[in-house]
Amino acid sequence: MEIIQNLHSYFAYIVLAILILAVINALSGWLSKKEFRFDKDLRISLFALILSHIQLLIGLALYFTSANGLKAIQTLGVGGLNASARLLALEHPLTNIIALALITIGWSRHKKKTDDTAKFKSIAVFYGLGLLLILSQIPWGQWFN
Repeated sequence: MEIIQNLHSYFAYIVLAILILAVINALSGWLSKKEFRFDKDLRISLFALILSHIQLLIGLALYFTSANGLKAIQTLGVGGLNASARLLALEHPLTNIIALALITIGWSRHKKKTDDTAKFKSIAVFYGLGLLLILSQIPWGQWFN
């Protein structure tokens, strides 16, 4: 379990970096009305999508196989969850699933667009919202202790 937990923790840095890069790239392309290039812009967005989904799968594996995850699930039915148990059992996984849904919607919408500016806008908006949700649920205290 410790291997999966470490993988989930350290892989998150890579995912955040590529996701931030994808959002900045999309914002830049959208605001400067650049041409959407398949060799650069598509790959950055695709890597962010793929790595985000891998991180979600690692997180779900950790959630359903670790003692802390199972304990948190069991305490959901008990009234009066403390803040850290509620974060682990409900808020962190649910918010990150919603974030990944937004990122996936952004990817799907950009593929349907024919205008380059619209492609960048779709990625910037949906990936950006997903990134904000992910950032809101990172257990920062655990990362830097």
